[in-house]
Amino acid sequence: MSTTDMSMGKIIFYEERNFQGRSHECMSDCADMSSYLSRSQSCRVESGCFMVYDRNNYMGNQFFMRRGEYSDYMSMMGMRESIKSCRMIPMHRGQFRMKIYEKENFGGQSHEMMEDCDNIMDRYRMNECQSCNVMDGHWLMYEQPQFRGKMMYMRPGEYRNFRDMGMSGQRFMSMRRITDMC
Repeated sequence: MSTTDMSMGKIIFYEERNFQGRSHECMSDCADMSSYLSRSQSCRVESGCFMVYDRNNYMGNQFFMRRGEYSDYMSMMGMRESIKSCRMIPMHRGQFRMKIYEKENFGGQSHEMMEDCDNIMDRYRMNECQSCNVMDGHWLMYEQPQFRGKMMYMRPGEYRNFRDMGMSGQRFMSMRRITDMC
């Protein structure tokens, strides 16, 4: 049996580097931060894990943030834009299961995963992953092997094609479970 705990998570965004200027505290998802801050250049994750996005409505480039201080995350992470939205990642306890597919709409070769995979080409002889079904747990998918490059947060659900999520032309080569490391 698996459970998901939605109660943990707190992130504070600051308009300026080094935790200066106006701030906004989030303890849940926020689709549009512009009504709270004109920009965000630093943040402090006090508890939990979050995905932050450089566009409103959880679109655009995504970055994973765990507990810690990010005094100038724009230069630390190579971000060109300020954070525009954030999503709290619930803590998942239990098994992790995800079925990955080589083609869109659950086509082509497929494999069910329960552990991290640092390279789908080496492990499964798959050239890429273009759709998936997350049955249990929360996952990060990366565009390059060894958990590198752009990433995408996947929560339980069916993902027939990643273009609908603003990831046009994106291919994913490694996957990692989001465990209690937060």
